[in-house]
Amino acid sequence: MSIVQNKKAFHDYFIEDRFEAGIALQGWEVKAIRAGRAQIKEAYVIIQGGEIFLIGAHISPLPSASTHLMPDPTRTRKLLLHAQEIERLIGSVERAGYALVPLDLHYKQGRVKLTIGLARGKKQHDKRATEKDKEWRRQQQRLLRVKS
Repeated sequence: MSIVQNKKAFHDYFIEDRFEAGIALQGWEVKAIRAGRAQIKEAYVIIQGGEIFLIGAHISPLPSASTHLMPDPTRTRKLLLHAQEIERLIGSVERAGYALVPLDLHYKQGRVKLTIGLARGKKQHDKRATEKDKEWRRQQQRLLRVKS
């Protein structure tokens, strides 16, 4: 069940591979995510010291959930992956033009997971071509509905 999707990532990047990662969250963050107060539009993923971190994801704290501590809505959160997956991602990101982008925040068996994509940046003409194809598919659907 999806909580939040990063549609901007599909506009800005070619997604070549996907990985599902766990997130090291605090209790107030889990409550806020369950209340639908998460946003990953401006977030990105970095590799630092052989570990993978999510930076810039905004989780707005609930006013009632965290009274005894000062929550940081955009703190750096560690992503949890298998060692082989991390090594594979490190090898891919070190090549020119590849980046890690968060795609989808969702539940899996009661836990909050993040789908990250191994992505290659789109040029401006690629973005225009993608938009043109999308518009053509919409037009085809309209024509098919009119004829039916």
